[in-house]
Amino acid sequence: MGFLDSLLGRRKAAAPATRDRLFAMSTAYVTLDSSHDVHTRGVAAIVFQPLATADFSGIVEEMQEVVKATGAETGTTVETVDDPFGYRWMIFRDDDVEDLVVAINAVFEALQMGGYGDRVLAAVFAFEDGNKQPVYFIYNVKRGSFYPFVPAPGQQQRSVERELQLKAQIGSELPIEPELERWFPLWGVPI
Repeated sequence: MGFLDSLLGRRKAAAPATRDRLFAMSTAYVTLDSSHDVHTRGVAAIVFQPLATADFSGIVEEMQEVVKATGAETGTTVETVDDPFGYRWMIFRDDDVEDLVVAINAVFEALQMGGYGDRVLAAVFAFEDGNKQPVYFIYNVKRGSFYPFVPAPGQQQRSVERELQLKAQIGSELPIEPELERWFPLWGVPI
């Protein structure tokens, strides 16, 4: 890290996760839909800790404008929501999961190139099963792996059994986090 980087608040990210791992969702969703009755809700988000610097804000605003500009062609829309824990959710809506993956990757790469890759917590893809129950696939960018998160009806409960079932069903197509204790729930997902 250079002197100017430290003055401007930029940080070097840890070793970047392989892009191919995130892009695995581009094909895995087909199997989820056709073989496991798990369908996209047409929404995904990248979750990061915002930083109050002009550089960081500029990157985020620029990426929102890029997505809005290309949205006429792809149909992708973008909005941001701040949660009570201090994280910002950049939410993308598009019926095409591949477009959602590309949008998330573009924002992640822009933050990473700006030196802010370590501010990114996760990417979240929203699905639902045949019973209209939410199913989320969370991509931990620092670990380069996905894990399912299935909130059960009730106050902050999860269906661990269903999560393990999804791991078994889709584990050959998605890089699934092998350490179950790293399957952190994201309560109050705004997507």
